[in-house]
Order: sequence, then structure tokens, then C-alpha cells
Amino acid sequence: SYDRGSTFNVFVGKGQLIAGMDKALVGMCVNERRFVKIPPKLAYGSEGVSGVIPPNAVLHFDVLLIDLWNSEDEVQVQTYFKPEKCPRTVQVSDFVRYHYNGTFLDGTLFDSSHNRMRTYDTYVGIGWLIPGMDQGLLGMCVGEKRIITIPPFLAYGEEGDGKEIPGQASLVFDVVLLDLHNPKDGITIENQHVPESCERRSQIGDFLRYHYNGTLLDGTLFDSSYSRNRTYDTYVGKGYVIAGMDEGLLGVCTGEKRRIIIPPHLGYGEEGRGKIPGSAVLVFDIHVVDFHNPSDSVSITVNYKPSNCTVLSKKGDYLKYHYNASLLDGTLLDSTHSLGKTYNIVLGSGQVVVGMDMGLQDMCVGERRTVVIPPHLGYGEDGVEGEVPGSAVLVFDIELLELVSGLPEGYMFVWNGEVSPNLFEEIDQNHDGEVLLEEFSEYIQAQVDSGKGKLAPGFDFEKIVKNMFTNQDRDGNGKVTAEEFKLKDQEAKEEHDEL
Repeated sequence: SYDRGSTFNVFVGKGQLIAGMDKALVGMCVNERRFVKIPPKLAYGSEGVSGVIPPNAVLHFDVLLIDLWNSEDEVQVQTYFKPEKCPRTVQVSDFVRYHYNGTFLDGTLFDSSHNRMRTYDTYVGIGWLIPGMDQGLLGMCVGEKRIITIPPFLAYGEEGDGKEIPGQASLVFDVVLLDLHNPKDGITIENQHVPESCERRSQIGDFLRYHYNGTLLDGTLFDSSYSRNRTYDTYVGKGYVIAGMDEGLLGVCTGEKRRIIIPPHLGYGEEGRGKIPGSAVLVFDIHVVDFHNPSDSVSITVNYKPSNCTVLSKKGDYLKYHYNASLLDGTLLDSTHSLGKTYNIVLGSGQVVVGMDMGLQDMCVGERRTVVIPPHLGYGEDGVEGEVPGSAVLVFDIELLELVSGLPEGYMFVWNGEVSPNLFEEIDQNHDGEVLLEEFSEYIQAQVDSGKGKLAPGFDFEKIVKNMFTNQDRDGNGKVTAEEFKLKDQEAKEEHDEL
């Protein structure tokens, strides 16, 4: 048979062999080698075989059993590893991805997906596989390893495959199942942690920041936001992410942790992407850091308000306050308490982000409030490098400690009483008909010190005075004459921060 390059294939005990060989083969194991001596009466007797075996010849056979099966055999399944958790098993019409080594009964390897470094991907139970494999894969869990032994009539039969597999060959597949889904599957959501307090859940159009680990069903990690030390930031329900993630991120709370299992037709499909193979089920373990909607405004919660609360903060007021600044997940960003000094601003002057200007409005001294600021009213998409992440919602716990009322809009200085009818002469101390910046500055300082006038609080004195002087110095020669000098209410059309 070695010379012919093919095994001898025959049923035993059915008269297809000489009587001696029929008896000699009984009880043999695959890969067993026997030396068989058959007398003429159990071989070809006194006639022999013309031109090949002489009459009354004793025959010697060196037999190696390669394969063995019976027409009543079925597919044999031997599971040698099964995961502790098995939420789902292979059913008819499922799509699976698996690795395998394919051998004959004698251990000869004829094929291996491992050698090709690519899984075998197929539907089960609908005729895409040989019948024995269609049966052998049923009931498997992802991660399970089993030996599937298939008789030839449930494999490639009498003809073989015309390539590596000869006719009448039993096949042995060592299989590990990596992936499993059904084309009818939707996403699966497993809640791992939901905060006790959940004032709002994400909706279509919201902008989320979240961390994630992305794995395949067998646990292989393909991506992680944690490794980049940066959240993944995106709109939800707008097609900015794969369809399964768009759906899986709806209805989450800030701080929630959930597992989202996404079938390939809602993920990266048959083609895959990067480290994600085609037709792969994806598993995302996500942690929602924060979310907001572009239509959101500042949210203000008053935690304490004094009984005497008549003077409320307004644009132009000078405020001194303490704050703790954090992200929605509680991460502390900054605190005036740790610095040991208050934060001082002129309200509405652009010294803080727009949301803080809004959050400090109509507040009285001693009041404590929590101000939640969406990123478009905070530090936007860019954030502050090393301090505030991009697109972050900010939470400020504020206590107003001091309020100095500002001046009417457009004024940097006002009189507390009647204005002198000889104002220019009073400023022009040397009576030369010209006022220099130094004279002007000394006069304004004297009015403030005596309580006759008031400067806008919170601004640099020298800058205010220089600005006022420049507005009066209409020809720009560094001197103000009586003709140039005007009070603000004398201005007909122009508005200047001046006397």
C-alpha cells in the first residue's frame, strides 16, 4: 500500500478480506502495528493468485492501523476545558469564530487555523460545515475547548476533499471557541454599578465623557481609554460611535459602570478594524465620568441662605468668595481653602468663566451654593492643560464672604454727593489752565480717601485713573484743558469711563 501511496480501506468481518486478515485485524487500535502470518488455508489456498501469489503460500503482512470507524458511529465530543461562567451556548443558526487543529485518527495534522493565524468563522447548523462539525459545535461556550471526532460519513466520505483529506478518513478537531453571536442579537447591557443618586440619565444628543476597556468575548483586550489616561468624549445617538455603543450609552447616570456586549452587525461588521477581527463580538466595560447637553445652562443649588438676605450680587460688584472645584465624579480640581485666601473678582467683567459669572449672580453674603457648569460655559473642549480635562462639567461649591457694590454700568468713578461747580479749577491746583495726569490722579485719590467719590471696586487704581484721564485728553497731548473737560452726563453721544 505504501507503493500505491494510499491506505487500504475495508470493512472487517464482512468477507471483503481473506479469512486470515479478517481475523487478524480484530482488536487492533489505531497506530498499532502487527506482524501477521497467514497460512494458505486462510489466505489464497492451493490456487494462489496468478502471477502474484504462488499456490499454498504462507503470507506475511506488516500492518499499521491508520483509521477505524463503524457505520453506526456518531460524532464524539470530549470537553477538556469549560469556563465557570457560560451565559450562552452555540445553537443552530449562530455565527461562531473558533480556532482548531485538524488531525487524522493517527495524529497526522492536515490543517490548522492557528498556523494561518486566523479564526474559522461560520454559521452553525445550516449546512456551511461538514455535518459532523455542525453537530460537534452545538452547545459550546465561549472559551470552551473540546475534541470533536467525526466519522467519514459525517465528514468528507469516500472521496475525501480532493486535497489533504483522503477518502474514508475519520477527522479529529481540537477546537477552542472564541466568539458567538446570532444575527438577530441586539446589544446586551449588564449593570455593574449604578449610583444611588441619579438625577439625570443620558439621552440622544447628550455629550458623554467615559472610560472603557474594550475586549473580545474571549477576554482579549483590544483597546482601553485608561491606557491613554484620557476619557473618550462623544455625542450619543448621533452616529459618532458604532451603533451598538450609541445605543448602549443611553440611559446611563454619571458615575455608572456597565458592560455593553455588542454583536458585530452593530460593531465593526465582517471587516473588523485594527486589532478587532472581522465578525467579532465586542465587550465594553464603561465608567461614565460625566455628561451634559449643549443646550444646558448653569445649574444652581442653594445649600444655605442667611435670614437677612436683602443685598444681592449684581454685575459690577466686587466679590470675595471661597470655593471647592471638582468634576462630576468628585475629582477635586482646586480649592481656595487649601490656598488660605479668597478668590476676588468683579462680577460680569470676564475675570472668570461665563458659567461662574452666571452662578454668582443674585447671591448674598454668607450664602452657600453649588454651581454646576457645562463645558460650553466653562473651559470648553480644550479644558486647561494639566488642570481641567476638555469638555468637562465643573462643580463649584461656593461661599460668598464679602460684597462691595459696584458702580452703574459704564462708570468707573461716581460722586457720593453734589459735584463742585468749579471742578476743573479744583483739579487744576497750580491754576495754569492745564491738568496733568499727576494732578488728576492726586485729586481723584483725595476724593476717594475723603469719601466724596467712589471708584469701581476690584480694579487697579492707576489703570482706572489713567483711563479716565485719557478720555478727557481729547487731543491726546497729555494735558486736559477746561474746553476738553466734561462730566459724563454732559456727553451727548459718546460713552466713556470718565468723570
